[in-house]
Formats: sequence, structure tokens, C-alpha cells
Amino acid sequence: MNRCKNPEHPHCTVWVMPGDSACAHGHPQPAAVEAAAAPIPAPAALRPHLHVSGFDPRAAGGRQVLKLDLRGMPVDAAAGVTLLASSRLQLENGERHSFTRTVRGDWLPVFLEFSSRGLEHGQYRIELELHSRAVSTGAAARTWIATLLILAPRADASLHDIHQTFLATHKNVRVHADDASIARLKARTGGGALDIDLRATNAGIAHLDLDNEAGGKIDLGFSSIAWDEDLLEIDVPAEAAQHPCPAGTACLVQDAAHGSHAPRYLRLFAVDECVIGRNEPGAVEADIRLMHHGESGLVLEGLTRRISARHALLRRGREGFEIEDVSRFGLLVDGAWPGKQAPTPLRPGMRIELTASIPGVAVLEVTAVLPNGILLHRLDAGMEHEAFYVMDPERKPDASPRLAALGLPLLFHRDGGFWHLDPRSGIETALTPTLNTAGLPGWPQGARFAARPYPEHRNGPSTLVLRQERAAQDHRAAGA
Repeated sequence: MNRCKNPEHPHCTVWVMPGDSACAHGHPQPAAVEAAAAPIPAPAALRPHLHVSGFDPRAAGGRQVLKLDLRGMPVDAAAGVTLLASSRLQLENGERHSFTRTVRGDWLPVFLEFSSRGLEHGQYRIELELHSRAVSTGAAARTWIATLLILAPRADASLHDIHQTFLATHKNVRVHADDASIARLKARTGGGALDIDLRATNAGIAHLDLDNEAGGKIDLGFSSIAWDEDLLEIDVPAEAAQHPCPAGTACLVQDAAHGSHAPRYLRLFAVDECVIGRNEPGAVEADIRLMHHGESGLVLEGLTRRISARHALLRRGREGFEIEDVSRFGLLVDGAWPGKQAPTPLRPGMRIELTASIPGVAVLEVTAVLPNGILLHRLDAGMEHEAFYVMDPERKPDASPRLAALGLPLLFHRDGGFWHLDPRSGIETALTPTLNTAGLPGWPQGARFAARPYPEHRNGPSTLVLRQERAAQDHRAAGA
């Protein structure tokens, strides 16, 4: 027998025989539902998320480690997922990492090391991007993003203050029983993740009821600095048509027999950030690789060794193109040292000297700042040997009278390769080493297109090989 279960009469205590539709007071009873008839709920679908653990805010100002576990990834994800991290915190082991899938299907964790030394206390973001590129299986490229909020407390903060701040930002439900009170919480876990902070003090009683109908995992324990961060998938733009000659760097080679006063090699670079460094065998650090030119020609050793493997960075900033000194011996811009790691905007006519301590090793001049790039010529003994054209990748420019005045064609980079643009007709021509360039408007007479920046090095690597070697070198450095 059961007591009356009519929800409109909760105080009725009359006993009801099994099978009766109403109690003795006439209160209808809810229909009995057989347990066997209840449908078995389907297991909750796993969602892509990161399980973050290992963070200890008490180590504020010191070196810390976050352990990132990748969970719930779809089966069509690539065996290696690239992780890109960025933050105002000092990331000790670089910004590029990778998750690797094991033969069991789970993922090896990634350890993200950082430091908040010298930063103001408070919360800091770590922006994460995950890229899955399963090229071999033909699956579509997929990208996920997430944001981690890291607390950098005051140096004198107590452990209680730290935990309260953490719980306030990461727990969905907080229940507190005090002074002999009773707190009851019934949670249905089928709707997804639920973080609960439940505590009872001063003879209080806390009752927690978890139904767990979805069959998921329930972790009960003391408060810990660990949480799950959902990964939000974003749309990836469709890939553009493939260029017949994919290249991020190239060169216009002038025929030596033509007798022109133009530089023999106009080296083209379509990169977001161009590294200026020393030219030596096997160098993969730099894009623009410089050597000292003496009275007798190129100097492999001597003053060339004063140019660092990574001497300066050339890129487009908010105010146009800028150069940043990252070298040991420095550089001069219009005769003044801009300071190390201090970006300096470039204007036409500016003079760039390498190095600051020993002048005359290599001297460049900003010949023109174009809508899609910047043009650099040498002012030293290598004036007739080479010039450099650094342009924005995947950007088509407008007509530039300055290029025509310099006797250069209108070039741009798109779809992974270089193009020639006729400013009058608007005809675009994909540049390849086998293309007959004689009829292209503005094309220098006797010049040919080469799909590598230093074609005089016949046995040197191509631009794609250089990029792959640099990426492999960065990966080894990040994993060291």
C-alpha cells in the first residue's frame, strides 16, 4: 500500500490500495508506470572539449604548467591536430603545439607552460585554436576555438581566496547549508556537464541526488583546480583554386647579356612576416638572405658573419610596413638605432644599414611602398646584384604608377602563387617557369620567372622545401 500521491493534495495521508484510481477522499491517483515500460535513454553524445588541469594559482609570478586533455573529438578528425595558443601571459614553450592520437583512439595530452611574472594580478585569457587537416583521407578541414580564463592572484592571496574566486567563475551551482540547516539538491545530468559546489558547515546537512540517467561519469571529490572547456567549431572558408605553380617566394631573373642596369635578381616574397638574415649553406632561418659585397664580389665569411641568422623582421603593421631588430649586432634606420624588438615604420627613401656596430656590411633603401608590398634595393656594392619585393600574400593590388616608373610589372600573390596583372585590360596571368613572358605588359626585357628566391643556387632547396624544413625545425624546437 502507498499513501495518497495526488500532487494537488500533498497533505493527504490516506492509504491507497495498489491498483486503485483514487484514495478514500476521492483524490485521483497518478497512473502507475511500469518500470519496464520506461525507455532506456540513449547515451549522451560526446562533445569536443578540453579537460584542463594542473593549474595552481598559488604559484603566481612563477612558471606554471597546464595539462590539456583532448576529449570527444569526432572520428573523422586527423591523427594530428594542431594547437595554436596566444595570450598576454608568457608562453614558455612556444605558441604552436600538436595533439597526437594513439592507436587506442585517445589523445596524448599537451602541456602548456606559462609565467605571469611582471604582470598585474587578475584574470588573463589564453586563446586556443585547434586545426584538423586530414589531407590523406580527403576529409574536410575543421577548426575549433576555445578561451581559457586563468587567474593570476595577488602574491599575498590565501588559498581560501583563490579557491573562492575559482569556484565563483567555474561552478554552475553553489549550495551552502549553515547553522543546522538542511540543503537538498536533485540534479538531472542528462543535459550536459554540470559543476556543483556543495558545502555544509556548523551542523548543517547537505543532500545531493544525482540521477545519472544518461550513464555518464560522475566525479565526486574535494574542490580542485580543474575544469572542462568546450570547443566551438567554426566554419572554414572553402579552399581557392590551386595555382599552376604554387610558391610563396620566387624571383625575376634578368639576362646578364641584356646589359640592363637593373638588378639581376628581383627576389619576390609573399609572406606575412619576412625574416632578414645571413646567407649561408643550409640556411632555413631567413627569407631574405644577405651577404656582404666587397670590391671583388660576394664575401662568404668576414663581414657576412656579422649578419645574424635572424637579423630583422619585416612585416605589415597598423601603420604600414615596419622593421624590427632581433639581432645581436643591431641595425640602423636612417642612421639611428631603433632599439631591439622595437618595430619601426618604413617610408620611401629610408636607409637600412646592417649592422649597427659595424656599418657597411649591407645597406638597403626603401625604394617604394606599394598598395600590396614594399620594394627594397641595395645601396652597397651589391646594387646591381639583387633587389627585394615583399608583398602581402593573397592580396590583389590596384594599379601602381610607381612600379611603371621603376620599369617593373604589376605583380601580386593569390591562390598560393604569383600573378601578373595588366593594368589596362585587367587580364591576370599565372606565372610559371615555362610561361612565355615576352608579351606581358610592363615585363622587363630579357627577364624570366623562377619559382625559387635564389635560382643561382642550382642545388638549393625550393621555396616549398624551405617552408617544410622551417616548420619541422619549429616543431622540434617546441617539443624540446
